[in-house]
Amino acid sequence: MSKEFEIIREFEVDASPEQVWEALTTGTAGWLWPMEYEPREGGAAPHGGTVTAWDPPRRLTGRVENVEGIPQQTLNQLDHVIEPREGGGSWVRYVHSGIFVDDWDNQYDGASKHTDFYLHTLRQYLLHFTGRTAVFASADGPAASLAADALETASRGLGLPDETPEGTAVRVELPGAGPVDAVVDYRDAYFVGVRTDTAMYRLFGRNHFGAPVGVSVHDFAPGADSKAIEGAWRDWLDSLYA
Repeated sequence: MSKEFEIIREFEVDASPEQVWEALTTGTAGWLWPMEYEPREGGAAPHGGTVTAWDPPRRLTGRVENVEGIPQQTLNQLDHVIEPREGGGSWVRYVHSGIFVDDWDNQYDGASKHTDFYLHTLRQYLLHFTGRTAVFASADGPAASLAADALETASRGLGLPDETPEGTAVRVELPGAGPVDAVVDYRDAYFVGVRTDTAMYRLFGRNHFGAPVGVSVHDFAPGADSKAIEGAWRDWLDSLYA
């Protein structure tokens, strides 16, 4: 049964409104995935949508009806309000709204938890990599990664003990990169985030929502090759869950 949803988040970050705007409009490969906005109200937005508010660096809204490739959703809107913070930095209000038409509770739970992880990654980008060009790569695990403990299997595969808390400096074994010094910047029952000096690695425990475990990589190193990165992680996932 169709039902509307709304996910609202507000946060502060030590980045200027202009830097936040850049991250949302042209720097999305550095924290989400590559997306493009036509820079005007009424212009094209990602996923076949329309820009309904374009007021740099204060307001950005994109709206999609009959979302392409997602039969469970007939409306999707992302609204961002950015204001300068007294003393420096920015305050951001993010509202994700729309209509889910199937499995509402699971869809909403997944979207809400993903929102927290994505916005955390946005803040990490703004704090550590703002203005740098990223190569984006992603890979999904095989069917075996739908198991209840599949995310734990992936984090152990990188060399992370189960109880490694956020903020811990670690030595991890990254596919295609070998042993690397890193920091665990996010960890809960659903997601793991690992940051190095040149990249961010995101593990998605989508097994909790009925999908395979996924990985995304935001690599800021000169000469980074998205196809090579993607292939290395896909091979790693296939081997891990074989």
